Amino acid sequence: MKMLGSEAIIQTLLKQGVTTIFGYPGGANMPLYDALYDHSDKVRHILVRHEQGATHAAEGYARVTGKPGVCFATSGPGATNLVTGIADAMMDSIPMVCITGQVAAHLLGSDAFQETDVIGITTPITKWNYQVTKAEEIPMALAKAFIIAQHGRPGPVVIDITKNAQMEMFDYKYPENIEVPKFAKDPTINTEDIKKAAELINNAKKPYLLVGHGVLIAQAETAVQTLMEKADIPAAVTLHGLSAVPCNHPLYVGMLGMHGNLGPNVLTNQADVLIAVGMRFDDRVTGRLSHYAPQAKIIHIDIDASELHKNVKAHIAIQADAKTTLDALIPHIKKQKRYAWRKSFSLLKEKELHAEIKRAIKGDGLPTMKDVIETLSEETDGNAVIVADVGQNQMFSARYYCYKKPNSFITSGGLGTMGFSLPAAIGVQVASPDQEVFTIAGDGGIQMNIQELATVTQEKLPLKIIVMSNGFLGMVRQWQQLFFEKRYSSTPITGPDIVKVADAYGISANRVTHKKDLVSAIQKMRSHVGSYILEVKVEQEDNIFPMMPAGASVEEIRLEE
Repeated sequence: MKMLGSEAIIQTLLKQGVTTIFGYPGGANMPLYDALYDHSDKVRHILVRHEQGATHAAEGYARVTGKPGVCFATSGPGATNLVTGIADAMMDSIPMVCITGQVAAHLLGSDAFQETDVIGITTPITKWNYQVTKAEEIPMALAKAFIIAQHGRPGPVVIDITKNAQMEMFDYKYPENIEVPKFAKDPTINTEDIKKAAELINNAKKPYLLVGHGVLIAQAETAVQTLMEKADIPAAVTLHGLSAVPCNHPLYVGMLGMHGNLGPNVLTNQADVLIAVGMRFDDRVTGRLSHYAPQAKIIHIDIDASELHKNVKAHIAIQADAKTTLDALIPHIKKQKRYAWRKSFSLLKEKELHAEIKRAIKGDGLPTMKDVIETLSEETDGNAVIVADVGQNQMFSARYYCYKKPNSFITSGGLGTMGFSLPAAIGVQVASPDQEVFTIAGDGGIQMNIQELATVTQEKLPLKIIVMSNGFLGMVRQWQQLFFEKRYSSTPITGPDIVKVADAYGISANRVTHKKDLVSAIQKMRSHVGSYILEVKVEQEDNIFPMMPAGASVEEIRLEE
């Protein structure tokens, strides 16, 4: 069938089951948007207010659907504005297909208006990228993009399409039976490795399960719980592993890492077997590598071969999907009880709780971030989706919300992108229109993509936004307090009146300045039909503990200043 290249892009996306696109039009992708005009009944286009917002919204959409998020941008600044979100998706294993417009092929390399080398810029931060200069290349390039974005460890792909390719007529045919050699088949599990792993676990006195994002990607939550319960193994989660194990599971012991729980960190160095599933031993989890679990036999399960032995040498390394591996492993596991080992975690949890009570700010003054998150958790019974920004608000959201459902905590982990939460929550809400979705941000992060409030309004999304304002860039201020003698260099921050900003965007809003008003304010926000912003003025110099200082080992995590 004869068609324009721009129409071929849309037809190929439809073949891939795409129903939602986040984007922004411009000169170099105008033919693409013209083709999109005729398919508004099949594809919902979300007009963001900045291209970075498109990538984060696509990330949020992908995180809850498991399907690649799709975004459009024009050439030059449109494409370069995608870079942060692409890098974020690469670090956090999020499938995304970004389609950028480009100047006409005959102008490439001439520094034409709004020309940038998108392929060169995005090569280090994509699984694959490709520049299309002829219309006939479009179907295959896009079909391959979706295979690569989803296969193995997910990630972003960029397809850069010149304007002439969008405007050329050609004989369109959707490619069938596409083979991408590198992704031709899933890795094969070595049966002997499974048996050896089972033997280590069965003979262990203190086995310990570390659950990462790969468990959620592989939908292996049930398999993880089956392993935990059969072998009576305590399980902790990484930041991105949050919600893979329900917070109220008796074998769930908390979060790993720099601001994780005391027991999960300290007891890493007492376990005799570590079973790491779908996690990459990030520096925020391990602390000082030379002092990380030197006594333990390590079983590492990950879909990405490059992560095996990268940071921590594994005794048994299994390159495979988490669910496939656990399903093969569980039949070999013996049922047993490990009361004394579990008690070790309980004792350290009590110690941590005691320290929290000691640190707690008394009285009915400003709420703390902990007050806000715990109240939200109680009011929603742990069943909402929380999309956290980056900083103290992120760590409090991770630590004090009780996540009961899979994929209910969304944040920027590896890249740590401030401004992530608002556009990402748009993607989450679009993908889950009936789900209660909350954006959690600080007064620093919310200002980085605050323009996306216009997208919330235009799309009539029932998104609930909590801004915790303390007049500081809180996480940096905490480090300055603890390690730089309270020299608060460029961390005090002013901002607009959030309630007035909300009103300007046509969004209902309220402000809380006393603890006693917190419950009623959250109840009012939840009962409101449509979008809503709740600004909470929180304690200025409140800190998130435990805390593992930079360069410290997991055993050196601090409970207080």
